[in-house]
Amino acid sequence: MGIFKLHSPFPVSGDQPRAIERLVESRPGKSTLLGVTGSGKTFTMAHVIAKQDKPVLILSPNKTLAAQLYEEFSLFFPENKVCYFVSYYDYYQPESYLPAQDIYIPKETKINSEVERLRIEAAASMINRRDTIVIASVSCIYSLGNPADYKNLAFSLSVGQEISRGELIKRLIFIQYVRNDMEKASGTFQVQGEVIEVNLPYQKEKLRIEMYGSFIERLSWVTKHENRVLSELDNTLIFPAKYFVTTQEKKEAAIASIKAELEEYAPTLKNPLYRERINARVTHDVELLKERGFCPGIENYSVHFDGRSAGQAPFCLFDFFPEFLLMIDESHVAIPQLRGMYAGDRARKSSLIEYGFRLPSAYDNRPLQFSEIEKYFNDVIFVSATPGDYEMQKSDIIVEQVIRPTGLVDPVVEVHKRECQISDLIKEIRATQEKGFRSLVTVLTKKLAEELAHFLEEEQIKVCYLHSDIKTPERTELLHKLRQGVFDCLVGVNLLREGLDLPEVALVAIMDADVESFLRDKRSLIQTIGRAARNSESKVILYADKITKSMQNAMDETARRRLLQQAYNKKHNITPITVQREVTKSISPIQKAIIEARKSKNKKAAEAQKGEAALSTVDIQKQILELEAKMQECAEQFKFDEAIALREQWMYLKDLLKDTF
Repeated sequence: MGIFKLHSPFPVSGDQPRAIERLVESRPGKSTLLGVTGSGKTFTMAHVIAKQDKPVLILSPNKTLAAQLYEEFSLFFPENKVCYFVSYYDYYQPESYLPAQDIYIPKETKINSEVERLRIEAAASMINRRDTIVIASVSCIYSLGNPADYKNLAFSLSVGQEISRGELIKRLIFIQYVRNDMEKASGTFQVQGEVIEVNLPYQKEKLRIEMYGSFIERLSWVTKHENRVLSELDNTLIFPAKYFVTTQEKKEAAIASIKAELEEYAPTLKNPLYRERINARVTHDVELLKERGFCPGIENYSVHFDGRSAGQAPFCLFDFFPEFLLMIDESHVAIPQLRGMYAGDRARKSSLIEYGFRLPSAYDNRPLQFSEIEKYFNDVIFVSATPGDYEMQKSDIIVEQVIRPTGLVDPVVEVHKRECQISDLIKEIRATQEKGFRSLVTVLTKKLAEELAHFLEEEQIKVCYLHSDIKTPERTELLHKLRQGVFDCLVGVNLLREGLDLPEVALVAIMDADVESFLRDKRSLIQTIGRAARNSESKVILYADKITKSMQNAMDETARRRLLQQAYNKKHNITPITVQREVTKSISPIQKAIIEARKSKNKKAAEAQKGEAALSTVDIQKQILELEAKMQECAEQFKFDEAIALREQWMYLKDLLKDTF
């Protein structure tokens, strides 16, 4: 009997019963689910999960698809724990050095606090309960803290327990909770007399601890905004506020190890400037570690805190599971991503180490190598409509799921000449719009996406464009608006290919279909054609002057699947119907929080700009000089993050000064 309880909105049908049976029978092992778009791969995955008695990790190649899976599995398993673990950076500029230009670029990030909270919630859930499903992006192979330390530093509280208020506060601070009586953010706690309220990052409610002298008198869950008591507790377990935590003994050992590496490595640098640079930086970092327990770029010393040997694999999300079933969605994209992440990270760090910005141990703050990732493929299911060679060769069984329960057949594929292609495209989009459906147009570059969108807008078509420069929250918002009908057409590049569930789309137009490339090979064309496979009135147009081998292969495979579905429909007397899916926002509270935060930031910036506009030229010049002095001071102390923030203010004031003349 599995530990997961599936809430199934409809029965299994088509190829699903056989696929579920074969995948369950082959556990543990390596399997591939070759499921065409719209065949209910996610539903099949849910039924396989329902038969498991261990946690499940589902990897997705990007945040958008991860958010969609999070939404779907939350509906399938409302009584179990479904978690979301993706990169928490809204903006990420990695630390790097360009020797040819002698330019050092400090690490610059913007962390999304809500996504960070969800990551910590996932870590706590994996340790605390088995019925956990984690939806993660491929970034989960990057280094995390030691799960043993995370678990061991958790402590329990119970009613009647003897503990002083001071000792309790000291314990909370040690596991990285911050006292903040004003801003009650995740990972903070407040103290009012004998009452301590803790905002646990893995819990929606806050924990209220009421003391009576040196004893805990009462424990309760309280709503964060209304302060309403939801339930009382006899005992509870408090996990650390971060998953990067360590004991005092390990911290002292790490500092000693860092010093030893510096003494060994610095003399090997022949250039005295590089020796001075590494000595100054590491000495400063060590002092911060002693005083505060952390320093900027502390992750570069992770090997010292973990006690690993050089080259040994770092801890990552996988290590927080005791054992688990791994599912890799859209594996034909995810596997190549997993293969390439280590090499890119190492190439960037080589210059930092060679020129005295980092110790060689920084190499060990890294993503896993693919050979290290493969060690976790003990029980894995690769899921894709177009599996790659790796999945096909490594799998013990390959389960094909071609029949769609809805009876939907693969779309009709037409080839249109490039001559007058824009006029033809506009005509097709308007015809689709009149039927009440939407259109997707895929092009080869970001610039083409923007230019085509602007042109269609001039033709009175409600259109938007989407590519990698559009941040994740806005991306999800655009797709939501497309489904709602705010837009009738969406123009994009590669982001329109895998896994996007858009049943309102009845037209997919592929521009430059005959340009043989990664975006126009057989696998990519089949995936793009699949975006139109959830609507009974859909069709696909390939704009091309010739039929390439990739185009022909994609059209042949589409025709094969179409014939199989038509035969099934005829045998079972099925009339194809468009997929009905409620228009909801994936992880909408997250998206709402992000958008509101950005609105607030823009408002504050506008107010600040209004105030500074009234400054005199002398005032502006004075502020510029003050900022330059502070920037110099920060640079000398290697406080690069602060220096970057000051530099942005300095640049703004310099521009403001120009405008006054």
